[in-house]
Order: sequence, then structure tokens, then C-alpha cells
Amino acid sequence: MTPAEQRDLLQAVADHRLDVAAADQQLTAAQQPLDFANLDLERPQRTGYPETVFGEGKTAEQISQIIPRLRAQTPVVLCTRVTTAKAQAVQQRLADRQDVRYVAAARCLVAGEIPTPTTTGTIAIVTAGTSDIPVAEEAAVTAQAFGNHISRVYDVGVAGIHRLFAKLDVIRQAKVVIVAAGMDGALASVVGGLVASPVIALPTSIGYGSSYHGLSALLTMLNSCAEGVTVVNIDNGFGAAYAASVMNHL
Repeated sequence: MTPAEQRDLLQAVADHRLDVAAADQQLTAAQQPLDFANLDLERPQRTGYPETVFGEGKTAEQISQIIPRLRAQTPVVLCTRVTTAKAQAVQQRLADRQDVRYVAAARCLVAGEIPTPTTTGTIAIVTAGTSDIPVAEEAAVTAQAFGNHISRVYDVGVAGIHRLFAKLDVIRQAKVVIVAAGMDGALASVVGGLVASPVIALPTSIGYGSSYHGLSALLTMLNSCAEGVTVVNIDNGFGAAYAASVMNHL
């Protein structure tokens, strides 16, 4: 039950359109635990960030039940790794909630309004190539859902390094930089040697056979000789954005 629904319920009791027993029944039903998930509703109090729903492996019905429970605690709920078909099914089940939207480029469902940024710092999200954008967009949507300004700098890989230099002023203005790259993963080291901000290297699974689905990029980034480069797991746009948000809000 969302905060708005709770207010409507209380108003119905106040207006004598609903008796106390019926209202209590609805509130009790909304608080009943799910038999397939044990939601961490106290996470915002511990960490400052609500629980995010990992959509891969969950059914549309399960996600549809999880979202309202989390919305009762937080104004925005983020669901990552959601296919288009699953997102459409969730939206149909929650048709009365017009604030559930799907960001196809990021494979993310967002329930609620993206909050106004709560810090003046910016997170720059940089990609080596266009093929890295889906992972970068997961990071972008996550960062926005967590109350951050973002700037996108896409397709500036080392094969045409002049493209990076043309955008260097934008990147240098950021408080934190996320660099998503597949293939050889070299862009993170290059950016790390050009900026004063922390750099979060985000290896992607883009590349030919010997890239081993992102392992080559991961190892390159782990072995970066540029100081201040931290590495997250392959294709983990969410994890990169979470870490960047924490840094940006310090």
C-alpha cells in the first residue's frame, strides 16, 4: 500500500465511508509477508538507500506484489534486469498505478517519481562504444533514482581518442566518473590518468571471442596503472551507480 493509498484509506474512515474494522483488514492485508520474498523494509534507515528489486529470475506476478510493499516505505522503487515482456506484464497488473514506467534502454522498471537530486555533484557516465550503452543506462537510471545529477558521455573509446578529449571538460566537472568499456577495457585507465575524481571502472561483456564475455576488460581494469580506479563486476551498472552515488553524497 502506497502512502497515497494509506491517506485515502484514513480519509475514508474520517469521512465515515469505511468503518474501522474494514480499514484495519486492508492495512493488515497490505502488511502480510510474501511467501516468496522477505523484503528488507528497514534498509533505508541502515544504509540510506532502499532495497532494489533484481528482476531477473522473478516472475511478473512476484514483481507486481513486491513493488507496492516497497512503495509503502519509499517514494521510488527501482527494478533492474527486467525484459520488455515482463515489464509490460507488470504494468498491466499495476494498471491503476500510472507511475510505473519502463526504461527499455536500461532494462529497468521505475515505480514512482525520480527524486530531485539531493546533491550538487554530478556523476559522469562514460562509454567506450555505443554497444556499452545498455549497461551504462542501467547505471544512469540507478544514479537518477538515488537522487543524483548525471551527465552522459557516450562512444569516446580509445580507438578514436580525440572524441574523449573533446568531452574532457564535461568529465572533469564530475565528482565521480563511471567508465563502461568492453573489448580491451583500456578507456578506464586513460580516464583515470586525466581526472582528479574517483573513477569506477565498469567492464562490459562486449567483444569478440577472446574477450571472454568481459573477462578481458575486467582484468585490464583490475590491472590499471592509473591511480584512483576502482572496479565493479562485469555488466554491473547498478553496482557502479550505487557506489558512485555514495561517493557523490559524501
